[in-house]
Amino acid sequence: MELMSAFVLMAEAGGGGPIEQIARQFGVDWPHLIAQIVSFGIVCALLYKFAYQRVLAMLEERRKQIAEGLANAEKIKAELARTEAQRQEVLAQAGAQATKLIEEARAAAAQVQERETQKAIAAAEQIIAKAREAAEQDHARMLAELKREVGRLVAQTTAAVTGKILTQEDHRRLAEETAKQLAA
Repeated sequence: MELMSAFVLMAEAGGGGPIEQIARQFGVDWPHLIAQIVSFGIVCALLYKFAYQRVLAMLEERRKQIAEGLANAEKIKAELARTEAQRQEVLAQAGAQATKLIEEARAAAAQVQERETQKAIAAAEQIIAKAREAAEQDHARMLAELKREVGRLVAQTTAAVTGKILTQEDHRRLAEETAKQLAA
């Protein structure tokens, strides 16, 4: 408003000062210039009141939303970091548990293997003992058969050499003598 008053005063002073001379040289028409300045001022006031205030309010609202978004982003980052730390902790615990379970399984497998090995050794020893016993029985049986056969052969040979028929008592006595000699 003061600016317009200054222009009006200059227009009325119009006495040929340096401003007046420059204005005339550029073809300034003071009444039209003042009317345009007043019209421009009214338009500026209306734009300020109805448009600029709304734009400022909208920009302020937008600024608030951006600030809230940034704050939420920080909260989300913190929550994500906390969740990641929890996930790492859970993974570490799961790894430790898995390692523990694997060690327990290995220990159990070693125990089972040891038990089964002991059972196999015991079974093998039983088989060997039975085989030895069977071999000893076969040996004793074969030795008894051999003694009987040798006794029979000695009796036949003696009968053939001496030319006499041996009695049952002679067979028994020759068999015992032969058995004694074979045993020695």
